Amino acid sequence: MTNRDSLRRRMRDARRRLTVAERAEAAAAVARRVTDWPPFGAAARIAGYWACGGELDPKPLLEAAWAGAKAVYLPIVIETPSCRLRFAPYRPGCPLRPNRFAIPEPDVPDSQCLAPDELDLVAMPLVAFDSAGVRLGMGGGFYDRSFAFLRDSAYRGRRPWLLGLGYEFQQAAEPLQPGPWDVPMHAVVTDARLRVFA
Repeated sequence: MTNRDSLRRRMRDARRRLTVAERAEAAAAVARRVTDWPPFGAAARIAGYWACGGELDPKPLLEAAWAGAKAVYLPIVIETPSCRLRFAPYRPGCPLRPNRFAIPEPDVPDSQCLAPDELDLVAMPLVAFDSAGVRLGMGGGFYDRSFAFLRDSAYRGRRPWLLGLGYEFQQAAEPLQPGPWDVPMHAVVTDARLRVFA
């Protein structure tokens, strides 16, 4: 079984070693693959994220979303005991504020934010993934708690696509043992290919 902490360290180190040019090339390749994917074309409300720590930058994908007249949102951490995410509208030039992790968030009234089940497609950062769509994140559990409703077979509301964005080298060599709280991704896109799991 893969040691998650060790894998996180290795993958984060590998991301940080990428050059600016390598990161930009990978981000552009990911955007090209996603914009040809039917769920992206059908989505009206798309969530991205603010890349940090060498994460694959979704900016080219978000630019394609704006060009297609789609609404773009970024996650904001709701500081409650459960620390879930809501999603704030974002466009270039939107005022930002740092959250407790120093990650920029749109500085907008809560009334403008969407709940996770109001989105159509969610582009998520990842540290690693496996061939079954199990995602290894930073360990905070924000996405898993926020999208836990997708694990409920009785849930009948909107089911946004969960799309992991990463580099091809982030695929784990061995399966990742999911925890009972893990919400599997529907697909992963890297600089090399798009994998659809469900």
